[in-house]
Amino acid sequence: MNHNAIYALYPQVVTIDDTAGAFDVNGNKVEIDLAAVAAWVDPNAYKYKRAAEYPSIPDQLDLLYHGGMDAWKTAIQAVKDKYPKG
Repeated sequence: MNHNAIYALYPQVVTIDDTAGAFDVNGNKVEIDLAAVAAWVDPNAYKYKRAAEYPSIPDQLDLLYHGGMDAWKTAIQAVKDKYPKG
């Protein structure tokens, strides 16, 4: 189960058990629309993808030293273009 999607779509859910289901604060089972959960797109997904693909800080510093600000901006912008916001 996509826990992030369930929490985003069903704010009353406080506990999720992959086998038993989702439950509210009182322990009542919350019915989940699995199609809606599967269709949900994390609005912050681009942040995680960018973070994984940006050069490491030492590599960025090396790029700045050897290539200057323009080379650094080009490398960073390539990742931003690959994973745009929203």
